[in-house]
Amino acid sequence: MSVLTREEAQTRARLIEVHRYTIDLDLTRGDELFGSTTTIRFSAREAGTDTFVELNPATLHRAVLDGRELDLADAAGPLADGRLPLTALTEGDHELRVETDMRYSHTGEGMHRFTDPADGETYLYTMCCMADAKDVFAAFDQPDLKAAFDVRVTAPPEWTVLGNGIASRVGDPAEGRWELAPTPPISTYLMALAAGPYHSVRTEHAGLPFGLHVRRSLAPHLEADADELFDITRRCFDRYHEIFTEPYPFDSYDQAFVPEFNSGAMENPGLVTFRDEFIYRSAVTDAERQTRAMVIAHEMAHMWFGDLVTMKWWDDIWLNESFAEYMGYQTLTEATRYTDTWADFGVRRKNWGYDADQRPSTHPVAPTPELVPDTAAARLNFDGISYAKGASALRQLVAWLGEKDFLDGINDHFTRHRFGNATLADFIDSLARASGRDVHAWADSWLRTTGVDTLTPAITANGDRWSAEIRHESDRDGTGGRPHRIAIGLYDHAPAAPHQLVLRKRVEAELTGADPTLTLSFTGPRPDLLLLNDGDLTYTKIRLDPGSWKAVVRSLSGLPDAVSRAVIWNAARDMVRDGDLAPADYLDAARAHLPRETDIAIVQGVLAFARTWIADRYLPADQRPAALATLGATCRDLLRRTEDGTGPGLRLAAVRTFIDSATAPAELTDWLDGDTVPGGPSLDPELRWQILTRLAVLGAAGPADIDAELARDTSATGQEGAARCRAALPDPDAKAAAWQALFGEDDGPGLSNYLVTATATGFWQPEHHDLLADYVPRYFPAAVAVATRRGPAIADAVARWAFPTTVDPRTLRLGEECLKHTDAVPALRRRLADQIDDLRRALRVRENWEKRGE
Repeated sequence: MSVLTREEAQTRARLIEVHRYTIDLDLTRGDELFGSTTTIRFSAREAGTDTFVELNPATLHRAVLDGRELDLADAAGPLADGRLPLTALTEGDHELRVETDMRYSHTGEGMHRFTDPADGETYLYTMCCMADAKDVFAAFDQPDLKAAFDVRVTAPPEWTVLGNGIASRVGDPAEGRWELAPTPPISTYLMALAAGPYHSVRTEHAGLPFGLHVRRSLAPHLEADADELFDITRRCFDRYHEIFTEPYPFDSYDQAFVPEFNSGAMENPGLVTFRDEFIYRSAVTDAERQTRAMVIAHEMAHMWFGDLVTMKWWDDIWLNESFAEYMGYQTLTEATRYTDTWADFGVRRKNWGYDADQRPSTHPVAPTPELVPDTAAARLNFDGISYAKGASALRQLVAWLGEKDFLDGINDHFTRHRFGNATLADFIDSLARASGRDVHAWADSWLRTTGVDTLTPAITANGDRWSAEIRHESDRDGTGGRPHRIAIGLYDHAPAAPHQLVLRKRVEAELTGADPTLTLSFTGPRPDLLLLNDGDLTYTKIRLDPGSWKAVVRSLSGLPDAVSRAVIWNAARDMVRDGDLAPADYLDAARAHLPRETDIAIVQGVLAFARTWIADRYLPADQRPAALATLGATCRDLLRRTEDGTGPGLRLAAVRTFIDSATAPAELTDWLDGDTVPGGPSLDPELRWQILTRLAVLGAAGPADIDAELARDTSATGQEGAARCRAALPDPDAKAAAWQALFGEDDGPGLSNYLVTATATGFWQPEHHDLLADYVPRYFPAAVAVATRRGPAIADAVARWAFPTTVDPRTLRLGEECLKHTDAVPALRRRLADQIDDLRRALRVRENWEKRGE
C-alpha cells in the first residue's frame, strides 16, 4: 500500500477542490465485510487534470465518473497500491461514485469490529486518522482538502448509530436506516462513525445535545460516572466559550468509549472516541480520574484547534496536539476541582517529551516540511515531542507573552482560518500581531530545534552575601541554548520543623540563550535549597548544587508545593538517566519521602520509574532483589499510613506496586484467596488479574488457576488478563504458545491489537531471562515480518511491548544489526530505534556505576 507524499498532496490541492462526500455504509453484510458507496463532488481547476482517489477495498464493484463507467481492469494495477486514477479531467465540476465492499479491522484502524466476550454483542467504530479513511470510504485523503460530509448507514435495527452530525433513524425502524446531519467542511481523517448496541446517557447543555456511549456490558460503570463525566464536559465547554471568540462549531457533542482503541482518544468533530478503559470497572486513583478529565479537555480543545482550523500538512501536527495538550491541563486547573494538574504533567507526562528529545529519533516540535515527506513519516511524530514538549513550549510562551496576548493571538488565528487550513507561519503571525513581540524569533529557538537544555547552579557564599551562577548548556552542537523565563525558588529549613522547607523568596530570571552563564547576587545567608525552574514554567533539565541536594535528601517531602516537588523528582530522574545520580540513591530518596508524599500523581510517577526502570533496567541483575525489597518496604509504609481509611488513592498505588514487586508468593496468594488486601481494598477484577500475573511469573499459579479466574471474569479485560498470565508462566510450552500467538502466520486475522499487547507484556519477564535467551535473536526478524504483514498498529505494539527486556550487549548488537540490515516498515523502525537507544542508555548507566564500584 502506497503512502501519500507531501509533494503529491500539494499537487492535488492545487489541481482540485472537494465540495461534498455522500457516503452510504451497509453494516449488515456479515462479520468480515461492509458495504461502502461514496459519491464525491469536486472541481478540477484546469483542463487535462490527472489525479487519484484513495481506497483500499476488498472488492471494487463499480466506479462511475460523471456518469461514465471507469474501466476497472485499467485501474487494477494502481488500485493494488490503494489508488484509483482519474485522468484527463475537464475543468469544472465532477461527480465520482465508487461502490465497494470493505474489510473490517481488528487492529484499531479503519472500521474496527469487536465482539464483546461478556455478552456476544458486536460493536463498530472508525479510526480514519491519519491515513486510514481509505479503509472506510473512497477519499481524497489529505487534511487540506476539506469537504462537507453526508453519511447514511444501514445497520441491524437494534443498533445505535453515531457520527459527526446528529444521527436520526429514517423510514421503517426494522430496516435499520440512519442519516447523519451534514457537517460543515472537515478533513477526511476526521470522519467518524460508531455503531452497535451502545448504552447511552444523554443530556443537553448550551442548547446542544451531549451524549456518553459505551458497550452494554460496561453500562453500570458508565452510569456510576456519568455525572462526573458530564460535569467535566460542561465545565470545559463553558471555559472554552469564555476564552475563545469562535463558538463551538458543530451541532452536537458525543463521547463514545470504544473497545480496543489504540490511542487515548480521537478528536472527531461531534463524536470524540475514547478508549473504554476510561470507563472504570475497578478502583482507580484520583490522579487517574484527573487524567481522564484532562483527555476530555484535550479532545474538546481540538474542536477549535484541529477541527475548526486544521493543519495543511502533517508537519504541523504539533499545532493540533501541543495546543490541545496545553489547554487540557490549563483548563482543568481553571475550571474543575483538579487544581494540581501541572504537578501531574511534570512528573508523569513531561518526561515523555524529555526522553523522546534525547534519542537519535528526536525531531523539532515543528519540523520543516522536508522532514515529513509522506504520511508514513508523519505517523511517527505522534509522540512525546509533539504532545509533551510542545505543550511545555507553549507554557513557556504564555509565561513570556502573557496569557491575554496569547489568547488574543489564538482568537485571531481562529477567525482568520475558520473551517480552513493553516500553517505554523499563520499561527506565529497571529501571535505576533496580538502581542507586538518577535514571536518568529522565539519560534525559531523553540520550535525548529531539537534537544534539551540543562541549567546548573553553582553557589558561592561570602559573609552576608552570596551569589548563584547558572550555567546554561545545550545538547545541540553549536546552536546555543533556548531563551528561558524561569522562577527560582529560595527555600530554608523551618526552624521548628527541620524536615519542612519554607519559601524565603521566589525570583524571576531570564536566560537569553546567548550567554552561557547568568550570575545573580543576593544579601543574607545562602538558602538551604535553590530550585531552578520552580513552578515548572519552562522545558529544561535542571541540576541541584551539593548543598541543595543535601536539603532535598533530608526534606523533599516537606516542600509545600506539589509542582516544586515534581520538578525535583524530575531532576533526580534525569540525573539517574544521565549517570549523575546512582540508581540506588534514587531508590533511597523514594524510600524516605514517598511514605510522606501527599500528591498521588507524584507517588505513582516515582513508583513507576523506580519499579520499571531502576529495578528492572538500570541496576545490575544481582541488585534487583534488594531494589524490589526496598520498593516493597516503601509500599508497606504507605499501606500503614493509610490504614485509617485516609488516602485511598495512595493506598491503591501502594498495593499495585507491592504486587508487582513481590518476590515470594505467600502473601499475594493469601490476598487472592481472601479476595481482599488486609485493611482494604477488596480485590476488584484488575487487582485479581494483577496478582495472578505476578503469581504466574513466580511460578505459583498455573493454567488451571488462569482458567478459573477467566470463568469468574469473562469480560474483554478478563480475556486480556488471561492472555497475559498464560504468557507469563515460566514454562517452555507456555512461552512457545505465546510466541506463536504473537508472531505465527496462522490463517485468520490474528490477535487483536489489545491481545497482542497483553500477550507481549506477559512474555518477557526479568525472572525468566534464562528461559527466554533463545527468543532474543528470534525477536528481530519475527517483528519485521509481523509488522510487514499486519501494518502500523501491530508494528508499534510488537516493538513497544514485545521488545526483549534483557539488558545486555548481545541484545543491543542484535537490535543494531536489525536496523542496519532490514527494511523494516517505518512504524517498526522508529519504535525499535527508540527501544535500542533506551537499552544503550541502560547499559551505559550500569557501566558507569560499576566502574565507580557502586
